[in-house]
Amino acid sequence: MTPDFLVIGAGVAGLQAAIELADAGDVLVVAKDSIWESSSAYAQGGVAVALSDDDEIALHEQDTLAAGDGLCDPVAVQALVQQGPAAIQRLLEWGAAFDRDGMKLAFGREGAHSRNRILHANGDSTGREMARTLYQKAASLPNVRIESFTAMTDLLVANGTVTGAVFFDELSQNLTPVYARATLLATGGMGRIYRDTTNPDVATGDGVAVAYRAGAELSDLEFVQFHPTALLVPGAPRFLLSEALRGEGAFLRNVKGERFMDRYSPMLELAPRDVVARAIVAEAQRTGADHVLLDLTHLPKGFAETRFPRIYATCKQFGIDLDTEPAPVTPAAHYAMGGVRSGLSGMSSLPRLYLAGEVACTGVHGANRLASNSLLEGLVFGALAGSAMKRWAKTPMERGEVPGEAEFPQMEESTLRSLAWEKCSLLRDRHRLDCLLRQLANVPSAPGRGSRALHELRNMKQVLELIARCALVREESRGAHHRLDFPETKEAFRKHSLITLGSEVRFD
Repeated sequence: MTPDFLVIGAGVAGLQAAIELADAGDVLVVAKDSIWESSSAYAQGGVAVALSDDDEIALHEQDTLAAGDGLCDPVAVQALVQQGPAAIQRLLEWGAAFDRDGMKLAFGREGAHSRNRILHANGDSTGREMARTLYQKAASLPNVRIESFTAMTDLLVANGTVTGAVFFDELSQNLTPVYARATLLATGGMGRIYRDTTNPDVATGDGVAVAYRAGAELSDLEFVQFHPTALLVPGAPRFLLSEALRGEGAFLRNVKGERFMDRYSPMLELAPRDVVARAIVAEAQRTGADHVLLDLTHLPKGFAETRFPRIYATCKQFGIDLDTEPAPVTPAAHYAMGGVRSGLSGMSSLPRLYLAGEVACTGVHGANRLASNSLLEGLVFGALAGSAMKRWAKTPMERGEVPGEAEFPQMEESTLRSLAWEKCSLLRDRHRLDCLLRQLANVPSAPGRGSRALHELRNMKQVLELIARCALVREESRGAHHRLDFPETKEAFRKHSLITLGSEVRFD
C-alpha cells in the first residue's frame, strides 16, 4: 500500500491534517481502534478560543503563557491563539453544533482563564462533536481513505528519512509495511501508562515510542498533567469530571465537608490544574482520606443533568446523584505536555516525519497546559502540519527496511502501570525515580512477533523509562513536574529537556 500521505491517528489533529492534505494527493488515515476511540472523542471540557465579545486574542495568549510556567514557546502560542478563531469558524461552517445561548455561542470559563472563552458541545461532549464533524468532512473527500483497527508498531526509515510505517494485523498476525511520501503521527497521548488515568485504552504512547526508536528528538516528557477531579468509586473507571463543573460553580470540599482551596490559591477552585491537583492530594492526606468531594448540591436542582448530561448519567450509573450528593474525586493522569519535538510546521527532527496533537511537543503548553487548549491545538497544528506536508507531494517514493522480531517485556501491564503511579506521578523524588529506573532495567524481555497488547506494552515501558529519565534530571519543581526534594522553581532550568536514542537527557 503506497498512499501519498500517511496519517496515523484519527482524532481531531489527524483528521484536520487529512482534510488539509486531500487536494495534494491520496491520504490514508489509520486508527488503531474504532474511529471514535481517541482522546479527542473523550475530551469533555471544551475548546478555548477568543471569540466572545468581552475577550481578546492577547488575553488568551497571556493566560496560556502564564499557565505554561516559563516554558511556552511564544511563537507557537501566538500561532495557536491567532489562528484559533478562524479554525473554529471553519468547523462551524462544516456543521459543528456548539452550545448556544439563544442565537449566540455560549462561552464558559475554566481554571486559569481570565475570560469566558470555552465552547462546549452538548455540555460535556465537545471532543466527540468536533471529531464527528471532522470525520464527516474527511470522509466526504474522494482522496481520503480511513482504516480502523490497524495498530502501528514502528516507523520505516531509510538513510535517516522516514518512509512510512509498519502495522500489525491481528487477524493474520503479520506485520505490513505502508510506504508514503510523508508521514504524520497524530497518535494522541500516553496516559495509559498510569494506573489512574482519564485516558482511553488506546493512549499507550505509541507515537512517542516509535519516533524515539527511529531516532527523532523528544522534548519535555517529564511534564505530565494530572487532572484534579476524576471519579473515585470502587469498580468505576477514573471517569473525568470536567473542569467546567468548577467553572459553573462546583465547590471542592474535604471529607469533613469543608471548602479548602483558599488554603492553596487565591483563585480557589479555578486555580491552574497542577495547583488544584496537589491541593487535593495534600488535603486528602491531611484528613486521612483517599479523596476529596466535588460538590454541586448548592446549584439549582436539575442543573447538572441539563448542563452536563454525560457526566450526570455516568455518576448516576455508579450510584452518585450530583443533585443531592457530592462526588468523590482524586487526581488522575490526563495529558502529556511533552512529546516528539516539532516546530510550527509540525516537522520533526527526521525528514518527512510530522507531528500534530498530543504526541507533538510544539512548545504551546510549556510546563502546564491551559485548560481546553488541546482541542484547539489539534485543529490549528493539524492544519499547519498538513499544509507543510504538501511539499513532498511530487517527490519519489522511498522504501525502508521492515524491522524484524521485536523484544517484548516480560511483565504484566498492571504492574507497569502501578509502578508508574507509585514512583513517577504527581509527586516525585530522586529515590522513587532511581528505584523505578532500576526496576524497569531488570525486567527481562523475549523476542517474538507479538500481539497488539504486547506491542503496546513495549511502547508503554519505553515511554515510562523516558519520562523517569527526564524527571530525574530536572532538579526543580515547575508546572506539572513537582519534585519533593527540589520544591523550588529554578531559573537555571528554564529550558526544555531533550532526549534522543542513545543519548543522555540534555537541556536547551
